[in-house]
Amino acid sequence: MKARSVALPLSFAVLTYGSAVAQQGTVAPQVAPAVSAKMTYTPTPSLDLSSIDPKADPCQDFYQFACGNYTASHPIPGDQAGTNGFYNLYNVNTQRLSGILEKSAAGGTTRTPNEQKIGDYYHACMDTAAIERDGLRPIEPLLKQIDSMSLLSLAGLTGRLQRVGVDVLFSYGEQQDFKDASKQIAVVDQGGLGLPEKDYYTRTGAKDEQLRKDYVAHVAAMLTLAGEHAEQAQKDAQGILRFETGLAQASLGVTERRDPEKVYHLVPIAQVASQFPMGLFGQFEDNIHSPRISEINDVVPGYVPALIRLVRSTDIETLRAYFRYHLLTTVAGHLPKRFDDENFDFYSRKLSGTEQQPPQWKRCSSSVDGALGEALGQVYVQQYFAGDSKAKVLQMVGDIERAMEADLDQLDWMSPATKVRAKEKLHAVANKIGYPDHWRDYSSLAITPDDPVTNALRANAFENDRQLNKIGKPVDHTEWSMAPPTVNAYYDSSMNDINFPAGILQPNFYDPTSDDALNYGHIGAIIGHELTHGFDDEGKKFDAKGNLSDWWTPEDTKKFEAKTDCLSNEYSKFVAVDDVHVNGKLTLGENTADNGGLLLAYMAYLDRAKQNHEDITAKTDGYTGPQRFYLAYAQNWCSNTRPASLRLRAQTDPHAPDHFRVDGPLVNQPGFAGAFSCKQGSPMVPANSCRVW
Repeated sequence: MKARSVALPLSFAVLTYGSAVAQQGTVAPQVAPAVSAKMTYTPTPSLDLSSIDPKADPCQDFYQFACGNYTASHPIPGDQAGTNGFYNLYNVNTQRLSGILEKSAAGGTTRTPNEQKIGDYYHACMDTAAIERDGLRPIEPLLKQIDSMSLLSLAGLTGRLQRVGVDVLFSYGEQQDFKDASKQIAVVDQGGLGLPEKDYYTRTGAKDEQLRKDYVAHVAAMLTLAGEHAEQAQKDAQGILRFETGLAQASLGVTERRDPEKVYHLVPIAQVASQFPMGLFGQFEDNIHSPRISEINDVVPGYVPALIRLVRSTDIETLRAYFRYHLLTTVAGHLPKRFDDENFDFYSRKLSGTEQQPPQWKRCSSSVDGALGEALGQVYVQQYFAGDSKAKVLQMVGDIERAMEADLDQLDWMSPATKVRAKEKLHAVANKIGYPDHWRDYSSLAITPDDPVTNALRANAFENDRQLNKIGKPVDHTEWSMAPPTVNAYYDSSMNDINFPAGILQPNFYDPTSDDALNYGHIGAIIGHELTHGFDDEGKKFDAKGNLSDWWTPEDTKKFEAKTDCLSNEYSKFVAVDDVHVNGKLTLGENTADNGGLLLAYMAYLDRAKQNHEDITAKTDGYTGPQRFYLAYAQNWCSNTRPASLRLRAQTDPHAPDHFRVDGPLVNQPGFAGAFSCKQGSPMVPANSCRVW
């Protein structure tokens, strides 16, 4: 399914490009398995010696040295847009989940209620013959409501569709109040686009113009498959592009949205509701199952008025076609193959270069994980996150937090007053490792073994209601925003916590049998990355309690901005692919976290080695401890990616391309030159480097 966009707090910083579970994947030809086949995936070694290019000079291009042979030994599967350590582990975890789900789907009287739900969801998803027989039957009631929609019923139908995950017109949800993190409030935001973000509608150039033509052709094809005459479908598709272009023009771009102060405008609900004619906002609230509210974060204040004007100036047939298309694309993954293939062709093949659909078992495993993540995750944790892994990772977190405190003491550019507040925030960071203390209750969610579309829509409605029900309630600081099997990690500024699901605490990122050099280079740098997010250009604007608050002296802010400008300029010189440069402003937060996190992990590694009386000059596999640390870090980002995916990511992703997630931070690391005996002035040890933390 194409997920509905939700209004997450902008301070919610993830480690990778979106979620590894949610993305289609990687780059470079390999014959994909048949849909019924099951490949065997194995974890990547903690140090992948086969990827190292011994002919490369580590002082010239460390990515080439650490990852130069990765592409040759890791061809891109046909069902992925690229491959790297995250996708390899995602494949391993998805294989594990599939094993759990196949057992649960087999039925039996001993299944727990959660095993019934995950098993029946998987069984329905895997029954492709039934999906073909059902056709559009599961969504016919919604299609009929769209066909009879009028301007008076539009708001109510918008709420009904948004509740089941269909992203139309705008977004509505829940978030912590940026300026009072103890409160949970409603939020209204831009939304409703079929292309990745606003610039796809307005950017000039042959490739972007062709992509818009491809989008129109795709929309027309989906409408034709649903029964429209081809000529009318083409006309409607053109109208949908015009309508969405209007939505895009009223929206903020991805770079602007990184500033929390630009996306926080708490206003009385009447200020937003009055913009809807004839009290229709109440119909929307009722149908999306929102509680009645007194205030709301109007993220983009000019968006709703522009939307209302646009709806009034658009003919009703175009609006119906727009709603119809967005419903179809939302559920396409659970519709007959002709819909699924057409949706895949545009969103995966044309946008990211993926050649083939993933096998059904993999897609269904991911679908269950997305719908019932904690029900499935509870079983996953029992089988794959046992022993003392949680305690060992917590020890590493403690080491890295102490390294940050020591680093703060050493900073010569920050005043004592700001250092006190920085340490206050650091000491308040909550560390969530592996899985939640309390599992989510899915008892009210009905799942059947024979209706995948309805299961998916019910799961979306369940999650919508769960989120909206939090408005006005006390904040649950034990809640997680990622399921335990997820191969990712995140920092949340409003919660002031770092979160590491069990899914990423597996080899190669964390291996309890590996030495400290590798574990601190792998997962240690990731821990440092997430911790540093609390002090990047977004995170610095939130205090220890998670409130949007300026706790810096004006002088320190100026010095900080000069340092982040250095990073922004450095990364903007990198070429992602063809004529597309890295956007140094869009990627600034992630680049700051990569640079600072790596430094903290290295400091923590050296301190741990000292405590353990370890001889870091001793060699293993031909490399010293510091060399193994930097190799482990670099190999987090060894990748093989299709050019189309690189272009998409460079234009939308707040993370730099993988090559520059290695070389970018390493040129700024004080310990790197000594580890590899690099001379000052070599490409990896420039005369001028950047450092924030």
